[in-house]
Amino acid sequence: MKLHEKLSLIQSEFKAKKSRFNNFGKYNFRSAEDILEALKPFNKQHGVYFTVSERIVVADTEFPIMESIATISDGTDAIQAIAIVGVDLAQKGMQMPQKFGSASSYGKKYSLGNLLLIDDTADADATNSHGKGAINRTIPGSGNAFGKTKPEITDANIDKAKKFLANGGKVETLQQTYLMSADILNKLKNG
Repeated sequence: MKLHEKLSLIQSEFKAKKSRFNNFGKYNFRSAEDILEALKPFNKQHGVYFTVSERIVVADTEFPIMESIATISDGTDAIQAIAIVGVDLAQKGMQMPQKFGSASSYGKKYSLGNLLLIDDTADADATNSHGKGAINRTIPGSGNAFGKTKPEITDANIDKAKKFLANGGKVETLQQTYLMSADILNKLKNG
């Protein structure tokens, strides 16, 4: 079974409980840890593993931006989903590690949610402003920080990517810069 088929099965079978309670907003929500714990049985069952990696993509502003990448892999192919979150350095009542940890937790939760098609639109955690006004900041040169997307390599533009590789470029560089399906990745790796 191909990786995208395994992911589709997992997406349809996956359930993660909202085991956390927000006392301020009076609602239940699921955390990244809840999602990761609920994924563990699928690893062995489908011969896959999940990882989440993070990096700072904009650091030289008052509002650092983190990119969280959730990946499912079967050892041969990989499929990724991305979430972008900001670190509110002006947040009162938190030490600096807590500010980054909070942003990291949100990034993990939403990148996993994107990968697994978890619909949090009805989740109060997704809609609650936590007593604050809406934040509308942008990443320089990329539009809204919460809507940032990467361009995608498809069959229609794969020739440019192949030319990049023929000139000494690396597949890993393409993976960091572009979205691509497992099928496209396989085509790039195998010529």
